[in-house]
Amino acid sequence: MDLFSADATLQPIPIEDGALSFLSQLPLDIPNDVILRRLLDEIAWREETIFLFGKAQKQPRLSAWYGEARYTYSGRTFHPLPFTPLLLDIKRAVEEATGARFNSVLLNCYRNERDSMGFHSDDEPELGPEPVIASVTFGATRTFILKHRKRAGTLKLDLTDGSLLLMAGALQEHWRHGINKETRPRGLRVNLTFRMIR
Repeated sequence: MDLFSADATLQPIPIEDGALSFLSQLPLDIPNDVILRRLLDEIAWREETIFLFGKAQKQPRLSAWYGEARYTYSGRTFHPLPFTPLLLDIKRAVEEATGARFNSVLLNCYRNERDSMGFHSDDEPELGPEPVIASVTFGATRTFILKHRKRAGTLKLDLTDGSLLLMAGALQEHWRHGINKETRPRGLRVNLTFRMIR
């Protein structure tokens, strides 16, 4: 079976030391391109400064934090804006597709091929020991890369317009993930990662 077929249910992706599932199109009542335009217009995007290895630097993308709980990563605490009606619609669709519940979402806007996400694990204490994180993409396809922490092992997944990737189990403990800069032109992409902050 093709894992990336247009099936209406999450399809497991074989991986050791964690759990991954993929859905090529999150069921929504609004077309993907309309959602993308609304996210660009309605979200309070910011170019955040974070601290890595004691140095302040601008993130190579725009971001925003919405929901019910504050979140701390990379030396910064982010206070949430309230969910917008559109974000609540997407959250409901994600919760129905995954069977999980979420109270916050981190949005990242990759403006072009030069925007990226460094390799990291979503393993902050407030996410709990085995966090469930749902990643939804609108816009241009980008390659999501996972690297095992303790042994040679890399998995690459193309996250396409409207897709849902679910990360669960011990994945954050054993794997790091990121999105590299690219040399080929890439259009704009908005990614939403829904989480439960405890």
